Amino acid sequence: MTLVFTLQDWLTLFLHYLSLSLLSIGGAISTAPDLHRFLVEQQHWLTDAQFNASIAIAQAAPGPNVLFVAVLGWNVGLNAGGGTLTGLLGVVLALSGMLLPSSVLAYKAAQWGHRNRELRAVRAFKQGMAPIVVALMTATGWILATANSSSADQAGSSLHNWPMWLLAGLATVIVWRSKIHLLYLLGAGALLGWFGLI
Repeated sequence: MTLVFTLQDWLTLFLHYLSLSLLSIGGAISTAPDLHRFLVEQQHWLTDAQFNASIAIAQAAPGPNVLFVAVLGWNVGLNAGGGTLTGLLGVVLALSGMLLPSSVLAYKAAQWGHRNRELRAVRAFKQGMAPIVVALMTATGWILATANSSSADQAGSSLHNWPMWLLAGLATVIVWRSKIHLLYLLGAGALLGWFGLI
């Protein structure tokens, strides 16, 4: 896929990441549904396969959760047709757009919250954010799980992918009810995928 990017396109990419930065409650991965909508469905700068591969590669690599933002930016830059330089430009714009506003806001909010931690409103805010984070993470999982289905097949994809849904439910219960390290579950999932069982 080769695109022709103008200065306006690069600015649009940066501004979109900038706006999503303040919505990344629970980590940058919680913005994946909107990034998918913007990069794949609206702008057509990435394919579903590129989007999923970007997240999978970044999540498998050691390091912070936000690495997927850099990989998405890299792929957008490569699709813009300029090679390594446009890939690096995509990385810089995506990461700076995602990290600058949220970092400044988090720093200032943490200072304020620490000073006012005994206020009822601060405690209520912290408790109210938990369901929002869970909902955003659930939406991210749903997007990643259903992205490879064609629109004509989506009605039957739930029945067709029953082993994947069973494994996801089982992994959820194991994480919730046991102290088994998550890396063991990721390894088991990778082996099942490698052997074509899911």
